[in-house]
Amino acid sequence: MEAFLHGIILAFGLILPLGVQNVFVFSQGATQPTLLRALPAGVTAAICDTLLILLAVFGLSLIVLQFEWLRITLMIMGIIFLLYMGYSIWRSNPVNTENSEALPIKKQILFALSVSLLNPHAILDTIGVIGTSALKYSGTEQMMFTVACVFISWLWFFGLTLTGASFKKLDGSGKLMRLFNKCSAVFIWATACYLASGLL
Repeated sequence: MEAFLHGIILAFGLILPLGVQNVFVFSQGATQPTLLRALPAGVTAAICDTLLILLAVFGLSLIVLQFEWLRITLMIMGIIFLLYMGYSIWRSNPVNTENSEALPIKKQILFALSVSLLNPHAILDTIGVIGTSALKYSGTEQMMFTVACVFISWLWFFGLTLTGASFKKLDGSGKLMRLFNKCSAVFIWATACYLASGLL
């Protein structure tokens, strides 16, 4: 039970802060015409998180933490991607939430894959924190810890999509969504700059 609670608290602590993944999933809930159309982004993000958690728990964390060049490569790829994502979000301009451009499912899934698997924060948090924390447990306890982390991930992304869809109903003019996009872009660029400073 201690391992399960540890997994829940740790997963919540890592997933709650505003990040590129969260921004994207929320924005899909707010811009897609129906909740069902917004689900591919949340489901893809949750699947990617699940994959990263499983890889971390089963030892990938030890490999990545041993090779500095691999960590630096992941960081550089992530910085470039974050700069591009910030630019894309800044340029998006919903006139109103009913007529705003909604990403097609294929593009939605590709963007969700990239914000999940090319996001150095998500990778380093999952591998560096969850992976190393899992080393404390073995057998059934390790399985309970892993299940808790995965459960919180799925719960969070579904909740975020639902929150975005509810936000749409409160923002018929699209003004709040436009402000949210601008703030999100600035946050994403700031994250990229912070990561870049760590390489200097």
